[in-house]
Amino acid sequence: MTIQFALATLAGSFIFPFLIRLLWGKLVENFGTFGGWMAAAFIVGTTWTLNHGTGLIVQSAGGAWVDMAFAAASGLLVASVVRGGKFSKAVPNLVAAIVGGILGGLILSFYL
Repeated sequence: MTIQFALATLAGSFIFPFLIRLLWGKLVENFGTFGGWMAAAFIVGTTWTLNHGTGLIVQSAGGAWVDMAFAAASGLLVASVVRGGKFSKAVPNLVAAIVGGILGGLILSFYL
C-alpha cells in the first residue's frame, strides 16, 4: 500500500466516527427515535458511499482489512478516553462486541 492510499484510508476511517460523535446525539435530541433513524441513514449511508463508492478506504487482498465498524469502534473509544472517560468502563462493551461478532459470524457460516 502506498503512502497516498494509507493517508486516504486514514482520512476515510476518521470521517465516520467524527460524524457520529458530531451529529448523532444532536439528531436524537431534536427528533427523538426518528432522529436516530435519520442519523443511521444519513451518517452511515453517506460515509459508506464516500469510503467505498469513491474508494477513499483502500482495502488490499493481502493487507489489513479495515471497515467502517472497526473505524467507528476505535474512533469513538479513543474520543471517549481523550475526553476523560475511563478505558476500564469500555472493556465489558468490547468483550460483548467481540463475542457478538464471533457468534454472528458462526451463525452466518451455518447458512452461507
